[in-house]
Amino acid sequence: MLDIYFNDETGKVTDEITRLVEDLLNHAAGMEGLSGHPEVSVTFMTDEEIRKINAEYRGKDKATDVISFALEETVEGEVAIVQEEGMPIVLGDILISTETAARQSVEYGHDAMREIGFLALHGFLHLLGYDHLTEEDEKKMFGRQKEILTSFGLER
Repeated sequence: MLDIYFNDETGKVTDEITRLVEDLLNHAAGMEGLSGHPEVSVTFMTDEEIRKINAEYRGKDKATDVISFALEETVEGEVAIVQEEGMPIVLGDILISTETAARQSVEYGHDAMREIGFLALHGFLHLLGYDHLTEEDEKKMFGRQKEILTSFGLER
């Protein structure tokens, strides 16, 4: 089971949304074969706040729907984190813009709950090493997303 730490910077996220994300991510962790009690944080924020982070860390000065920061991911010049025995595995952080999620839910024709669940799962899979930079990687990641969402019962 995951230890999930929620942070609602919008003041608008309901208990129903956090329960959905918690249940979905735990379901995904089980399907991915994670053991122990890995940790992940999920922060709900506004478009303006995610825009600032997107500009600073990704060089894209625009709002986006979800950003993930994997703790195990290192960039050139960084020292890798060594996991000590008995210490929790911290997967990283998932940042979700609730404003973008609301717009996208209308655009895609489903409710905001489904969109936030999708974005949380998408960010979680990034933390586990999935990506969509190549067509092959995209097919693998999006296929896994669909499989997890379907088995959880959160389809379009």
